[in-house]
Amino acid sequence: AFDHGIALTGVPMIQQAILESLITIGDDVWIGANCTITRGVSIGQGAVIGANSVVTESVPPMAIVAGVPARLIRFRS
Repeated sequence: AFDHGIALTGVPMIQQAILESLITIGDDVWIGANCTITRGVSIGQGAVIGANSVVTESVPPMAIVAGVPARLIRFRS
């Protein structure tokens, strides 16, 4: 996954650096429809991501997260 850099104010956006990081998704993960997962995020095994969520931080194993930005709701039992 990648984003465009925005640090250099005197440089057009098209010429900004590209920032890359991996997204890691564990086994047995459910990701609802229309989710956005940002660069550098890891989603742990057995996690559930609610529909329309924006995941900006890593999600621990067996967690249920949802929202914009995604927040921990509870852990699967």
